[in-house]
Amino acid sequence: MYWLTKEQLPLLVQKLAEEYKIFGPRHDRVSGEVIFDHLPDLSELDLQAAIPYNPPKFILFPHYEEILKYRYQPETKKVRIEQLNLLEPKALIGLRSCDLTGLLCLDRFFLDQEYVDEFYLAHRKKLFIVSNTCIRPFPQCFCVCTDSGPAAREGFDLDLTFTGRDYLVEAGSKKGQALVEELNLVEADPESLNLRKQIIDDSVSSFDRFALENKAWISRATNRLTTGFIKPEVWEYIGNQCFECGACSFVCPTCSCFNIEDANLASGETSRLRTWDSCSFEGYTKMAGDHNPRKPVEDRRNKRFFCKLSYSQSKKYLRPGCVGCGRCARVCPGDIGLPNVVTYIRREITGESGE
Repeated sequence: MYWLTKEQLPLLVQKLAEEYKIFGPRHDRVSGEVIFDHLPDLSELDLQAAIPYNPPKFILFPHYEEILKYRYQPETKKVRIEQLNLLEPKALIGLRSCDLTGLLCLDRFFLDQEYVDEFYLAHRKKLFIVSNTCIRPFPQCFCVCTDSGPAAREGFDLDLTFTGRDYLVEAGSKKGQALVEELNLVEADPESLNLRKQIIDDSVSSFDRFALENKAWISRATNRLTTGFIKPEVWEYIGNQCFECGACSFVCPTCSCFNIEDANLASGETSRLRTWDSCSFEGYTKMAGDHNPRKPVEDRRNKRFFCKLSYSQSKKYLRPGCVGCGRCARVCPGDIGLPNVVTYIRREITGESGE
């Protein structure tokens, strides 16, 4: 563990900018929202800002990505394939622990299954991660319910904990350790280690005072979802509120559904595109012959929440598929973000009234 003074922080960012394209939280000048974005102006980085409106998964798993081009030559009956390699090294600075946990879930989905996704891997290899401990929860947070915060435990190159003026820095990789040594950071004493632990403990204990929007029964809901002991009427109630807009999937740090399409270009080439998809959309499970095994919206809603909380999914991700960021509740026009769905399940268990 090391000390990084407030005055040294710009130096750390500048050092990374020499080798990486910098991404981090900033305030949008038009909407005022905090967004995680590319920072051409490094002074816009705000490590004390609230959780960004968008998760950083778009940097490794872009919303829209051209993955290759090909051209069919009818004269020779051959196909010429052009693999695109336009990736730049990127540094993600100020990742909250929930978002870092979301990236680790994506790692396990794209890299730790039977097949390795080479396009995701190409992004991942050129990444430097600086995580940022949440010293106080935000209103929508419930990361303590999903074991994903308020402090990162793995997956970072450097981890920052703000102490009120300066930062405690933990190196989590050889790249991170090399940067610490290059900046000549002062090593922290055992008392400083205790200070970091106290900051994290205080953050956890403050959830009842600050994280007022969500109170989740995650473990009970996981049990009910896994065993299937949720009445169809509950899913119908949830389905009736769903607009099928896909917003919950697009702001979720762990959603990994995508579609592949080929688009013919005026040049005669064909571009192969990967775009985000969502289980909210009716066409997501449509098969040849127009058969759709999940046509009713409630069938798609329960599969989404099964993906986030069921035990089988937890085995795949080695943790719950939900990281407790609360974004789905924030963007859902039908008021069926995951915390509210857990509330509906709780009411079924306890017999509570929804009034």
